[in-house]
Amino acid sequence: MRGIGPVVASEQKATQQLSTIQRFLQYFHPYRREIPIALTLVLLGATNQAIGPFFLGWSIDQLIAQGNLKGLVQMLILLGLVYLTGMWAIRGQILRVGSIMQRLLAQLRQDIFIKIQSLPLSFFDQSEAGDLMSRLLNDVSTVNQAFGQTVAQMLGNFFSLIGIVIAMLLINLQLGLLSNLAIPLMIFTTGLFARWARVRFRVTRKTIGELSARLEEDIGSVREAQAFNRIQLNIEEFSQLNAANRDANVQAVAITAAFLPSIDFLNTLATAGVLAYGGYLAVTGAATVGVVTSFLLYVQQFFRPIQILSQFYTQAQSAFAGLERIFYLLDEPVRLQDAPDAIEMPPMKGDVVFEHVTFGYTTNQQVLKNVNLRAQPGQMVALVGPTGAGKSSIINLILRFYDVTGGAVKIDGIDIRHVTQASLRKQIGIVLQDNLLFTGTVAENIAFGSSHATQVEIEAAAQAANVHEFITSLPQGYSTQLGERGAPLSQGQRQLISIARAVLINPRILILDEATSSIDTRTEALVQAAIARLLVGRTSFVIAHRLSTVTQADQVLVVQQGAIVEQGTHAELMAQQGVYANLYSIQLGQVSAQTDPTPKP
Repeated sequence: MRGIGPVVASEQKATQQLSTIQRFLQYFHPYRREIPIALTLVLLGATNQAIGPFFLGWSIDQLIAQGNLKGLVQMLILLGLVYLTGMWAIRGQILRVGSIMQRLLAQLRQDIFIKIQSLPLSFFDQSEAGDLMSRLLNDVSTVNQAFGQTVAQMLGNFFSLIGIVIAMLLINLQLGLLSNLAIPLMIFTTGLFARWARVRFRVTRKTIGELSARLEEDIGSVREAQAFNRIQLNIEEFSQLNAANRDANVQAVAITAAFLPSIDFLNTLATAGVLAYGGYLAVTGAATVGVVTSFLLYVQQFFRPIQILSQFYTQAQSAFAGLERIFYLLDEPVRLQDAPDAIEMPPMKGDVVFEHVTFGYTTNQQVLKNVNLRAQPGQMVALVGPTGAGKSSIINLILRFYDVTGGAVKIDGIDIRHVTQASLRKQIGIVLQDNLLFTGTVAENIAFGSSHATQVEIEAAAQAANVHEFITSLPQGYSTQLGERGAPLSQGQRQLISIARAVLINPRILILDEATSSIDTRTEALVQAAIARLLVGRTSFVIAHRLSTVTQADQVLVVQQGAIVEQGTHAELMAQQGVYANLYSIQLGQVSAQTDPTPKP
């Protein structure tokens, strides 16, 4: 019974690889009309390679041995035409097959990107951006190296091998059988090395993904690494991952390095066999010199396709390992999908209701427990409470970044699971504590959610967000190019541009997640004024850690451990002398202590 486990595992791996190949072949379907043309060119090139040695051997026996100079000249002209035709066919097949492969790989990249964009946030909670980038770039690049450049050559050599085998058996059955004795040995050798290579290349694909993930993380946090003096530790940890990737690649290369000399040895052995036995047949008169010459040429051509096919097979193991990772990502279920009968969200009034909502990011832990709330159109609702209480989860459910595990979230009486996600989010604006700006112009960043906005509309949004004067002071104004994450703008300037972005989409529901933190006092005044202008007539949800910013809210919801423990206006909650009043008093005391110059014991 001990041997059953490895056998089952081997069968599972074989089934998995077969499934990967079948899945990859589906990408050839759009090119089904072009493939026959490419195969015709491949067959033409292979035929030309197969008949060349036959004509040479025949010329030795029938023309050179007979002293037929005229016939020899004619044969040379014929051979020239044959090889020119073969050269044209090979060029055509490389262009045709190369074009098909590059378009196929472009579609594969497109599918990966579309999949990544459509996956729910719960997937990214458990995935690393660097590993996803590795699948999109490194794994597809590996497939390109294995198939994109060599598949035409591989097909040509495959058909050439078939033609050469047939030609050898027709010319001389005994020598043909002797030459073909090497094929079983080569198949066994290739299968053995490919099995080892497949395991090694899977490790290389895994380690390069881990390395890319760590690199992306370390580059994004280089400021924090320098501030906390972690540079040397980061270097050491990266070196360990880099060494693991190096060792995996060295082991894969070692397998390839042992494989190619093995094929060369079989090539030499077969050539020696043909030379010895063919020479014996020629001496005894059982074969002509031309036949032996043709066979020596065929043997050289015979092993060249096998070498290329065998080398391609080992390289393909790395590509299949990459394809397994790619298809694993493409098969990742999109758990948050529009219902088949989902409708477009009508123009919102802004009436938001949570009915007995429960929610958890995992099945083992609930983040929200029986939450009930209602925000009437135009109301400002403040969410306060300690970190991890569930405030951001409430916001995420309104945007339907996640689905509730119990209860319902309704807007204007419609369960948001019954409308399309795009039509829902189109009418909701969001301003975060640390808004992300993208590489591009200032105008492009403002119009991020409204790609068809005119310049007049963009400038009007900027004026409403109190950022127009600053933008016009930039070297190229609205055409000023920003770097990664909005560099070199300050935090406050990025915040004002993000507010202009929200103004431009004119949302009916607005979400503010600590939008005035981490900025200086002067900029905060501009941001507060822009937000006050933005809030007019809109339902808004404000997450605030500084309670002084929510005293004018129509409702204040105190969230603790996933439940709303208090609800009311600022004055009502202060009068209750409960959790909110305690939090407010503590913050007010801290502010007083910071502004009071009197020394405290």
